[in-house]
Amino acid sequence: MSCYDTCFFERYAHQTLRRFLGHEYDDLVNRDRPDLQSPDGRSLGIEVTRAMEETQAAAEQLLDNMSGFTHMPSQEDDFERFILSGYSYGLDLGRFLSPRESRYWSMALPMKRILESKVSKMVDGFYGDFDRSGLYVFCKDDIGIADIIGAYRRVMALQRYSELRYNYLFLSEVNCLHVCNLSERISDTYRVSSYDISLETRREIYGAALEAT
Repeated sequence: MSCYDTCFFERYAHQTLRRFLGHEYDDLVNRDRPDLQSPDGRSLGIEVTRAMEETQAAAEQLLDNMSGFTHMPSQEDDFERFILSGYSYGLDLGRFLSPRESRYWSMALPMKRILESKVSKMVDGFYGDFDRSGLYVFCKDDIGIADIIGAYRRVMALQRYSELRYNYLFLSEVNCLHVCNLSERISDTYRVSSYDISLETRREIYGAALEAT
């Protein structure tokens, strides 16, 4: 079995959680429904997924970015200047998309779909009943505060009337982990903590996920 199967993302998520959120995540085991669980199968359960285009090329690009060993475009690169010029290329359709269209297809639409799918399974009891539950979402493209709050609101709305619900939403960018506490919203204040992932840390997490095979 390839070390880059879907379990690789689960191992990478586990290593990231351990690194930034403490020892309570150390002993999570890789099972099914949900993907990461506390050893007792009751205290904590975390489902791991990806919000991105459903193509092999997109998955490979995400893996390259996660590794920390490949070149990432900077503002000086031709690619970045191309994006800033007002056009981007995507969807393998052989046509140019406006930045707004590209953002919708590359991040917003997949995010909406995956959140709706995973929350639907949670409220239907597909993942069982844990004391605390989390949804860990890998994001290939950069996300902003509006995207984070939008995802936060969407999950809260979808599970509003259910006893089975996610307590945490983890939005994992290549360079940052955003932790949304869905249990402690006060009025219009959203509890979001963000942790920067340095290039060195990214490489360490990637290596640890490979070694855990």
